Amino acid sequence: QVQLQESGPGLVKPSQTLSLTCTVSGASITTDYLYWSWIRQPPGKGLEWMGFIRYSGSADYSPSLKSRTSISRDTSKNQFTLQLSSVTPEDTAVYYCARAYDAEYDYWGQGTQVTVSS
Repeated sequence: QVQLQESGPGLVKPSQTLSLTCTVSGASITTDYLYWSWIRQPPGKGLEWMGFIRYSGSADYSPSLKSRTSISRDTSKNQFTLQLSSVTPEDTAVYYCARAYDAEYDYWGQGTQVTVSS
């Protein structure tokens, strides 16, 4: 059974860097053709794809967030991490990690609320 679990602080101050980790069990993040994504949902809005890291270790980002986003991984811990810099209250959202295979998201974490506030 594949499971994803987000972890990180629930409160971040404006201008700081938000850092979240997704711990994966039941699958290896280096398995061919798997993509590991970060997706968020601000209050009252739809889902927003932020970026992913491929099985190969390379990453792609949403153009609107590219300048502030970095996704990396620790293969020894089977984890991947999101960093979002210079956060503002508009970055307040529920953040999800998810696995994509064959262009479909097949496994999701439960989501973690992150609030940006001083």
